[in-house]
Amino acid sequence: MPDAEPVPPSDRPIVAFFDVDNTLMRGASVYYVGREAFRRGLISWRDIALFGWHQFRFLAVGENRNHLATAKDRALGLVGGHTEAALTALAEEIYERDFAPKLWPETVELTKEHLDKGHEVWLITATPQLVAQVIADRLGLTGAIGTRVQALDGVFTGALDGHVIHGEEKAAVARRFTEDLNADLAHCWAYSDSSNDIPLLSMVGNRVVVNPDAKLLAYARSNSWTVLPLKRSSIRDARKLVRKNARAVKKRPR
Repeated sequence: MPDAEPVPPSDRPIVAFFDVDNTLMRGASVYYVGREAFRRGLISWRDIALFGWHQFRFLAVGENRNHLATAKDRALGLVGGHTEAALTALAEEIYERDFAPKLWPETVELTKEHLDKGHEVWLITATPQLVAQVIADRLGLTGAIGTRVQALDGVFTGALDGHVIHGEEKAAVARRFTEDLNADLAHCWAYSDSSNDIPLLSMVGNRVVVNPDAKLLAYARSNSWTVLPLKRSSIRDARKLVRKNARAVKKRPR
């Protein structure tokens, strides 16, 4: 049979959403924020012990709502009373020492494949927005959508500005975001390791589960979703999948 005709480039934006914790990097990013805060004397031994327990549980069995709530409350407590500039500097330091060595090179390479197709690549995560944006900027991605904290006169109050970007809320935020862009959801992509992101993954036309937890793995298999173990052979296949099947976006004249 003759090869199918190539799909023409899209006139509309296409977005590839990437979760952060245990998808783009190993472990819970908020843990490293907590550890640096302890080094600077911003939190106590008890606080850092709770951060450490959350990290251990997250690496062992994945996230759940109780651990997420604990991490959220601790993270909000950390930022309260500090300026955006000071916390951006803290996040930059954490990136160099803690985040960069924990990044999965294979997943980072997939973000580049999408950028090469003309896609917008956005991190979407429960991680504080300021921290997620530093990661996105360092990797040359389009941007980050994270949990926001209220600020008054440039100083964080320690209260949420909206909701934690998690579960159904993450999917709702992504849907509003793509609608505002007039993006083509049928050609958008999403990557995650967590069953909590099933709503987000179900929303887009192309979903890839990365080192999934047990519940997500079962769901992905029952729905014939692409499963990506972080192995060299799997990554090669995933990159080929993006190169072959991801619709390119038409380049706009500058």
